[in-house]
Amino acid sequence: MRIELTTEPGDPGRPNEDYASVAVPACGQGGTLVVLDGVTPPPAEVGCLHSVPWFTARLGGALAELSASRRDMTLRDILAAAIARTADAHRATCDLSHPRTPQATVVLARWDAEHVEHLVLSDSALLAEAPDGSVTALLDDRLDRVPRASLVSDAVADATVRNKEGGFFTAAADPTVATRAVTGTLPRTEVRALAALTDGVTRWVEKFQEGDWAELFTLVRKEGAEAVVARVRALERADAQARTYLRRSKTHDDATLVYAEL
Repeated sequence: MRIELTTEPGDPGRPNEDYASVAVPACGQGGTLVVLDGVTPPPAEVGCLHSVPWFTARLGGALAELSASRRDMTLRDILAAAIARTADAHRATCDLSHPRTPQATVVLARWDAEHVEHLVLSDSALLAEAPDGSVTALLDDRLDRVPRASLVSDAVADATVRNKEGGFFTAAADPTVATRAVTGTLPRTEVRALAALTDGVTRWVEKFQEGDWAELFTLVRKEGAEAVVARVRALERADAQARTYLRRSKTHDDATLVYAEL
């Protein structure tokens, strides 16, 4: 089994808000991977004493533990339990009802000798490569379908579409959001490798339009995870002034990529 993991902050002066982990249980019958992209809050007060990295470490750690040890639980049940556990860790000190309470996108995958299970919530991505080289993008595209007018400011998005019906959902403090996640199961024989990416990496496809998902996957397999992130950084630097592709987006975002050949 070949596993690569790389994560790089968008700004060296700020903590990386992403989380990534891979586990291969001692029984040797499979494994799990977790990738979270913490949502950077606005500069205003958000009602929580804790940082986004604190949140992603707590939530990611719970997801890693439960997905590896509780094969009797579905991935949705695991996400719900992990959210509840994390919320309980700061419920007494923080306002978890605030729309910008710490939150994250989620990619979760688990495999054994027969199946590959997946869960995706919000705009991180999971790519599955078949033995014939074809690539399937497992995505939650609800954010892409939100009207741009609903995203003109943090205040408008928080009031109209963030974690709301008809909008998009992230893992925050409400365990029932797990029912909104995109989930599914593929036969193990149809999956040769997986790649989980935060949107700091998916911008190679979605923002810079350098290629499609299959071409991105080929780059990961041939050049490695660190080289792909370096390619994204080069594109960001080249567009930093003209902002033809970046537009209003931050120049550099936290970028995390996990690659696993099963």
